[in-house]
Amino acid sequence: MSFSIHTSRLLIRPVTKEDAQSMYRYRSDAEVNRFLPTEYHAVEDITDLIRRTASEINVPDTWFQLVLICKENGQLIGDVGLHFLASDGQHKQVEIGYTLAKNYHGKGYATEALRAILEHVFSTLQKHRVIASIDPENEASMRLLERLGFRKEAHFKESLFFRGRWADDVIYALLKSEWRSVEIPPK
Repeated sequence: MSFSIHTSRLLIRPVTKEDAQSMYRYRSDAEVNRFLPTEYHAVEDITDLIRRTASEINVPDTWFQLVLICKENGQLIGDVGLHFLASDGQHKQVEIGYTLAKNYHGKGYATEALRAILEHVFSTLQKHRVIASIDPENEASMRLLERLGFRKEAHFKESLFFRGRWADDVIYALLKSEWRSVEIPPK
């Protein structure tokens, strides 16, 4: 199932193998990569990520990767991963992760993209709950989620072995019923 989502400034579509070089450019940047679970040392690392991406959206226990294309210049500026969790038996929960090129930070692109994707996840895919796992040092990401109506549900101390050290993990969540009531303030 191929689809796309349009916002005022973005085209959001499934990742393709042709996106590898563009994704590598921003995902290999040390500042952007700081909070990602994987370091990317070559384009082949991104090619492998794309290869592991599900070919269809909403398949339990898979990740489905979307890319963000800036309409103004046609550039691929970020990506959003959706992990369709199989652990609830009803397949009604999704984990979300996102990465944005450094030059596009702080300009509302992530809010715009996530808002449209969340609307699709809750309205079209009829999911009940979306979660996000965040490094507590990633304050910008936590502010983004809070702006979108997510609430902090847990802070696990040293629960992840991340890049050679034990790291904390903060879990945010948003229910479909909460999404309907979210009034997203301007940035």
